[in-house]
Amino acid sequence: MRQKIVAGNWKMNKSLEEATILASEVKGMVADEVKGNVKVILCTPFPYLITINNLLGKDNHISVSAQNCSEFESGAYTGEVSAPMLKSIGIPYVILGHSERRQYFGEDAKLLAKKVDVSLKHQLIPIFCCGEPLEVREKGGHEALVKKQVEESLFHLDESAVQKVVIAYEPVWAIGTGKTATSQQAQDMHAVIRKHLASKYGQSVADTISILYGGSVNAANAKELFACPDVDGGLVGGASLKSREFTEIIKSI
Repeated sequence: MRQKIVAGNWKMNKSLEEATILASEVKGMVADEVKGNVKVILCTPFPYLITINNLLGKDNHISVSAQNCSEFESGAYTGEVSAPMLKSIGIPYVILGHSERRQYFGEDAKLLAKKVDVSLKHQLIPIFCCGEPLEVREKGGHEALVKKQVEESLFHLDESAVQKVVIAYEPVWAIGTGKTATSQQAQDMHAVIRKHLASKYGQSVADTISILYGGSVNAANAKELFACPDVDGGLVGGASLKSREFTEIIKSI
């Protein structure tokens, strides 16, 4: 059974005090809600990782993630944070290839393949993001683009390695815009991704990989989205900054 995941991407938001309050509230609210095969992940800014990780403790159902890491393991790269550094402070997950990293920082498939490799080398679980901008979808090129993103950054992995990756599909046109893909659009794209994985690794491997939806998930649409057979949870942006709404999203899974 694929793991169900609700990950909250805080992006570059919150002071340390606000972050601590938010994490405490979420932990308290979901303590009796998250059971079985469900994982809640708080993707916090780098300065708060140790604090939030310590606050959450050893709960198997809720943990933290970094929002990025360097492709380099060490060296003269001022301002960067490496996978070994994250591993050394007990961080289990890292987001890679978020659309904002691609758009604003020029991250491409070759770079992301290196980041995937270095993360896996140091036992971090990548949450690998893929997705299309509006102009690509309007021209009907969304399936080809997303398959290309997955192929170029993940298909060099062997079967055991690729099964450690979590994929997050984010229609870029639905991030922070208030627009959301319909549940059918989400399901269709998740099915395309899983079919593409199956073409390389076989259906049994593809069926083990969690694929999250990441386009303006909120308390009102989460239940319908999460009911889709190939949608294994969500990478939640703005709604994860509000403890009560985020908790309602978690309950929806």
